[in-house]
Amino acid sequence: MHETTATTAPSWDDLLTTALLGTNRRPAPTNNAGREAPPALLDAAAMATVRRRAGLRAGPSAPRPEPAPEDPRPPLPTRAVRRLTALLADRSGAGTRRGSTPDLTELLPQWLAAANAHGYAPPPHLLPALLDAARGRTDLRPAALEFAGPRALWLARLNPDWRFARRAAPGGSTLPAPGDSQAIRQLWQEGLFAERVAVLTAIRSHAPSEARELLESTWPAERAEDRLMFLDSLRANLSADDEPFLERALADRSSNVRATAAELLSALPGSALAARMAERALTCVALDHTGAEPTVAVEAPHVCDAGMERDGVAARAPKGRGERSWWLGQLVEAAPLGVWSARLGGRTPEGIVALPVADGWQEELHAAWCRAAVRQRDAEWARALLGAPAAPEAGGPGAVSLADRTRLLATLGAAERAEWVAGFIARHGLSEAFQLLGACAVPWAPSLGGAVVDALDIARDAGSYPWSFSGVMGLAERCLDPAETARLDALLARPEEREDGRPGAGGYWAEAFQRLATTLRLRTAMAEELMPESA
Repeated sequence: MHETTATTAPSWDDLLTTALLGTNRRPAPTNNAGREAPPALLDAAAMATVRRRAGLRAGPSAPRPEPAPEDPRPPLPTRAVRRLTALLADRSGAGTRRGSTPDLTELLPQWLAAANAHGYAPPPHLLPALLDAARGRTDLRPAALEFAGPRALWLARLNPDWRFARRAAPGGSTLPAPGDSQAIRQLWQEGLFAERVAVLTAIRSHAPSEARELLESTWPAERAEDRLMFLDSLRANLSADDEPFLERALADRSSNVRATAAELLSALPGSALAARMAERALTCVALDHTGAEPTVAVEAPHVCDAGMERDGVAARAPKGRGERSWWLGQLVEAAPLGVWSARLGGRTPEGIVALPVADGWQEELHAAWCRAAVRQRDAEWARALLGAPAAPEAGGPGAVSLADRTRLLATLGAAERAEWVAGFIARHGLSEAFQLLGACAVPWAPSLGGAVVDALDIARDAGSYPWSFSGVMGLAERCLDPAETARLDALLARPEEREDGRPGAGGYWAEAFQRLATTLRLRTAMAEELMPESA
């Protein structure tokens, strides 16, 4: 019986042909008489599969991978290893905020930043979990890959799920030494796009002119999208030495490249483009003394000529915007802020911003000055446009949106930013402050932290639900100085319910403050665990 089966077993090709044609068109080549053809064909295919696999010879073994590179950094302290293990194990609960339990996923970025500041090496057995965490959260990648070190790249070559590390890790490709001009040019001419960006960025940080010359050497042959990315690297250490190259880029065949070149030139107040834009802008804005008080008069451009377009003015206005106001905004934005004092009666930026603007042009004019102050990093103009934080109107005299105020704050020093936002919160509360808080340095200064806690306390006493302030609470958990934990002790008790308040709000507030206090204590413990272990 077994010998007959072996000698008459159908070939794999016969079985495959029958399966493709169908057993109703071609009988199954099997010895299972009396059975229905389809099941008999499948049984025969299963047996043939076993025979095929049993007859395969083992292939040659793959070459053993090179050993992982050594990580010369000091090892992570034992207590910190346990903490990292817990933080990585909690990834499954990402984004959950229940009760008074801290959200460990929000603490992982802070932990990584602190560990990197100490210069520790990770324990090897946690590297896979760390790379998995970075794979799922792009915001973690820079800090996670810095902490993972050279072994992240070694692992990424073995697991395609971690290939992002090869693109994003610092030193993802081994960059030539700064003085090795031959190797630099070879990588620039033959490397992948990410490698070319990396080498250009690295050289720009310490030798700006060499980076620009490297870019110029291949500029005409680059693709438009690559030219745009390479040009963006010139933002670092931008100087007047870059002006000739950027002026030539104004004639680029790509409109995006032309616009970026114009933006970079306008950030150089002494550039020829800035002078041309100033000349145009000054013809549009003047001081009118005919009324009871001096007024800023505006006459927006009537056409966008070829010269304006070459200098980066976009001729087509976005939907919903008037062409003339669109052109005016671009001219004023690109003009050096220093030209306005002489044009408007020798006034300071604060005095200029306080002037009334005729015919409804104030919003457009002030918004353009906001963008110019941010682009030119002019703190004096930023202060004038921000106004006093305790002014009755939250928008201040010049800023027209929360986004404008946030960008203006970025031009100020960390301490001044914190004081301004603290004053804003004390006057206007937290409802409009979330975006402004994102511009402040971490950890928050005591005055800012105190203003946030006080405003949360006022919101609780008003009977509001804490869910309305969940964004601020989340920021406080990450940004409030742990030294402020003592301020929260008085807020942990469950308050009495107000008759006009929302049912159950007091209990939710108690949980929210308890979670905030617990998170701050946990951050304190994390910092202590990262301290070097005594010998």
